[in-house]
Amino acid sequence: MNNKLKCASFFAGVGGIDLGFESTDCFETVYANEIDPYPARTYNLNSDITVDCRDIREVQPDQIPDFDVCLAGFPCQSFSVAGYRQGFDDEKGRGTLFFEVARIIEAKKPKIVFLENVKNLVTHDNGNTFRVILNTLEELGYHVKHKVLNAMEYGNVPQNRERIYIVGFLSEEECNKFSFPDKVELTNQLESIIDFHTKLDEKYYYTPGKYKGNIYEKLVEAMDDDRAVYQWRRQYVRKNKSSVVPTLTANQGMGGHNVCLIMTDNGIRKMTPHECFNAQGFPKDFKLPTDMAESRLYKQAGNSVCVSVIHRIADSIVDAIN
Repeated sequence: MNNKLKCASFFAGVGGIDLGFESTDCFETVYANEIDPYPARTYNLNSDITVDCRDIREVQPDQIPDFDVCLAGFPCQSFSVAGYRQGFDDEKGRGTLFFEVARIIEAKKPKIVFLENVKNLVTHDNGNTFRVILNTLEELGYHVKHKVLNAMEYGNVPQNRERIYIVGFLSEEECNKFSFPDKVELTNQLESIIDFHTKLDEKYYYTPGKYKGNIYEKLVEAMDDDRAVYQWRRQYVRKNKSSVVPTLTANQGMGGHNVCLIMTDNGIRKMTPHECFNAQGFPKDFKLPTDMAESRLYKQAGNSVCVSVIHRIADSIVDAIN
């Protein structure tokens, strides 16, 4: 494609959706909005554009460059298990932010709309929330397809991560031509994203007496597989049996109970932030701020998207519009 389609990204986070589209060489991001300054810093570190950190409710359509594709991973906390599934009634107002995206879509009328969210969005409130979102897009003139895809089945990354993807086209013909990608064999194993051999900084390792409650002893007793990922779940150790990383979450770096743990040549340690981004299919040269608290980097990884799944969907969009 000679002329790249222009993308505007909302709730951009660190830019995972944008990266997935840009990696096809058919799209370029001309605008990105993210209210949280910490992921915005990470985004800026890896992009030529500067993120607009205003609240989306303050952003007027005429302040945004014209664009062909709307990208939005609108806040999922209110629809996720971890967010207690409050949906549109979320007391922090996160659930209604979808309608801010709809406001901008209505004004700018991009050719394509791409949305990503947690799987639970589909069933929240007996499906009413999802119906409202689909109906809103259809009322705005879009023909819509959607599907739940698992990263380990569609992105060739060893992470069990199911997400709902919604694609809307102004053109009915293009929508009819579009289909979500087929499953691919998982050839990238844990060794492709985790370094089991190199000795890392001591801060990543669990050692006797380092944490209260005999956690180390419990880990040693439970962790008997050096090619599996475990999680400390407050009172017990959970093994992820499918030899992939469990779904990364936003709170994995906050209290320790969701942190992914591995048995390496040098002892038991948690996955590093870089390894978490690897598990999301980010390129190995993706840069992380070195002066930012690692808890924030873990949160950014957990809040992000599987880049390789997005890339394959973006490829399918290109096929549909050509």
